[in-house]
Amino acid sequence: MDSLKQGAPEKWRLIRAHGTAVGLPTEEDMGNSEVGHNALGAGRIFAQGAKLVDLALASGKIYEGEGFKYISESFEKGTLHLIGLLSDGGVHSRLDQLQLLLKGSSEHGAKRIRVHFLTDGRDVSDGSSVGFVETIENDLANLREKGVDARIASGGGRMYVTMDRYENDWDVVKRGWDAQVLGEAPHKFTNAVEAVKKLREIANDQYLPPFVIVDEHNKAVGPIVDGDAVVTFNFRADRMVMLAKALEYQDFDKFDRVRFPKIRYAGMLQYDGELKLPSHYLVSPPEIDRTSDEYLVYNGICTFACSETVKFGHVTFFWNGNRSGYFNPELEKYVEIPSDIGISFNLQPKMKALEIGERARDAILSHKFDQVRVNIANGDMVGHTGDIQATIVACKAADEAVKMILDAIEQVGGIYVVTADHGNAEDMVKRDKCGQPLYDKNGQLQILTSHTCHPVPIAIGGPGLAPGVRFRNDVPDGGLANVAATIMNLHGFVAPNDYEPTLIQVVDN
Repeated sequence: MDSLKQGAPEKWRLIRAHGTAVGLPTEEDMGNSEVGHNALGAGRIFAQGAKLVDLALASGKIYEGEGFKYISESFEKGTLHLIGLLSDGGVHSRLDQLQLLLKGSSEHGAKRIRVHFLTDGRDVSDGSSVGFVETIENDLANLREKGVDARIASGGGRMYVTMDRYENDWDVVKRGWDAQVLGEAPHKFTNAVEAVKKLREIANDQYLPPFVIVDEHNKAVGPIVDGDAVVTFNFRADRMVMLAKALEYQDFDKFDRVRFPKIRYAGMLQYDGELKLPSHYLVSPPEIDRTSDEYLVYNGICTFACSETVKFGHVTFFWNGNRSGYFNPELEKYVEIPSDIGISFNLQPKMKALEIGERARDAILSHKFDQVRVNIANGDMVGHTGDIQATIVACKAADEAVKMILDAIEQVGGIYVVTADHGNAEDMVKRDKCGQPLYDKNGQLQILTSHTCHPVPIAIGGPGLAPGVRFRNDVPDGGLANVAATIMNLHGFVAPNDYEPTLIQVVDN
């Protein structure tokens, strides 16, 4: 891979794969495989995350979707529980979205509602939690006047209760589970505003200890029980995935749940496309039309797409705009290689890279296809394990697979485009704001298992690349969505006018 950069600097560059470049709200939002492949295939930037939620709430479509219909089956006899960050910071959630969801849910049949909030103080100023709680209390009082039994049930600070990420500390999730599901916490109050004010005497908003609201008999007003519905209303995924696992997985060993209630659970969005977690969600992925593959197949381009199970949907379904199946089965062939199951990826870090490389090589050498598209998943899936030595093996396997494919391109006189859908394995330690590695109290490096916000490389080349083709200098902020027009150009087509501009130009030698 390094040779692609060293050999021809005008045919290698970096492109953006996170934040607004892939339709996410802010530059702090790391990219992921789903939005990355959407952008790569669609050639345009579609709203993802908070923007999608805003549109769904404004149009009312959120109440017409399968996710809301699923949870609403619990409304007649059960309680609707809403869990998430109470904040107007707009990074993980937004107060106005919760307010609209409360109103809309009550108008669509929810008769008993309980809010389990997490105080912020990280994306907004410390101390602002009191005002947010007062606002929600006022909204719930209005609902009660309309005959809806709507109350706050529990709370706690985001960094101490529920919102851990990357499986860093399951005790954080357990504290939330005990309060939200079991109705148990070290602090009990009859009023949520009083609770926050009192607990702020011992901790700031981020680290408020968990509490539950109790009635006059000292009984929790809102534990989650069989038959209830639960919605996690954060739109950002990273700090909801662990709770989603606890709420959804029958087989779960991260902590003793004591009770595992039979509930109907939905996320505001699907938080992990690879794990399909949660399996139900209120807001569907964006509606994407006129993808690059549809355009090319319509114009007679024969396509071969291949990956192993964990990324097969990405080079097909997500690439094609969240669309299943072929555009034209006579011109397309999709091959899925089964991923290893039952073991962590760091125990088999080569994954199916070489098998994918072999299938791609064979497809290229068959001369049956005009485009061969693959995803080699090692750097991402093994990177997530935090096992640096295994990740080195993984990247070496990916490198060997790429070499196999590029050698085949050389044989048939073809063109290659090599890029990534987001960062991960290129940085495996947590860093401070100055970029210096962070260490734990024992002097050990803190391992980073998440995606990153770094740009990703893109390289073009091959004997079929016309003389003078090189990357433009006038698209400095180019991102994954620019790749579609680039690939269309390399096939000899002009991209649609509304696509993000191509990254390449032809320079007269």
